[in-house]
Amino acid sequence: MRKSNRWAHFAGPVLALGLLLAAPASAQESQDWITGLPRQAVNVPSWPGGRKVAVCFVLYVEVWGRGHGPTFRTDMIGRDPDVVNEAFRQYAITMGVPRVGRLFHDEGVPLSIALNAQFPARYLDIWKRFRTLVPDAPIVAHGLNNSTDLLPLEQGLEAQEAYIRRTLAMIAQETGAQSTGWSSPSVYPNGDTFTAAAAAGITYTLDGMDSDTLSRLETPAGPLLLIPYPAVTVDMGQYLSRDRDPEDLERFWLDYVTELAREAAADPAREASVVAIGLHPFVVGTPAGAAALRRVIEALKQQKLVWITDTQAVARAAGSVPPQ
Repeated sequence: MRKSNRWAHFAGPVLALGLLLAAPASAQESQDWITGLPRQAVNVPSWPGGRKVAVCFVLYVEVWGRGHGPTFRTDMIGRDPDVVNEAFRQYAITMGVPRVGRLFHDEGVPLSIALNAQFPARYLDIWKRFRTLVPDAPIVAHGLNNSTDLLPLEQGLEAQEAYIRRTLAMIAQETGAQSTGWSSPSVYPNGDTFTAAAAAGITYTLDGMDSDTLSRLETPAGPLLLIPYPAVTVDMGQYLSRDRDPEDLERFWLDYVTELAREAAADPAREASVVAIGLHPFVVGTPAGAAALRRVIEALKQQKLVWITDTQAVARAAGSVPPQ
């Protein structure tokens, strides 16, 4: 029996982004098709160790709030209390986030954290347990929260820059980490967001979703590295909108990365590729989801052309952030 469509909460943002993604694009273009700004390929012959495919697993650690967020059962959203959907969201936080942390700790592979700035203070104990498991994972700033405090897209460039600076300051205060990466909350940027991010001190973003290779956007505020974050590799969209189970995602992720590696093996002179795979505790934070993700990681470890890494390491290898 197929699961019901549980993606209704995101219909507006996803439709808006889908319209943007409808046009063809290439990292080789000299003008970005969303912003109109100059955009050039970042040529990377290979990654460290001669690897050709960089894979960054990015866990989204988010704040939704009561009555907001992903919906597991759309037929229950009119109930008060909506026990099933609230439990679905709360389980992801209390059980899912620590479980994913344990998985990456046990597997000994890098993880990146896309963090809503309000999460550490709101869920302090969970954050501390999780961070202890993955202390070296770079934090990608992901806005204030994922439902009620999104980017002020209609208020202009300066308002977005102020929002991003506020996000970075809150993350630094709560975690001690200075984030240099950005991922717009609820996957909802606009053309101004890229310049605002660069102006706020961001050096790389996951808001570029249209390529297999790195590119650099030349914004009026400075250069911004675009790390590919394909819409199709994100677990929550596949799970909630397309009714895919963790086993489906396991096969999909392995096929996606393996084909990139096959292309590289067939043409060793081709540019090295990179894919950021978005993970959410609603999906991979369940026992079944974690088991599927573990099998993916263990399979990718065996591929000689695959580099399991993090977003900061990719940006550093491309020369976009200084060594630490």
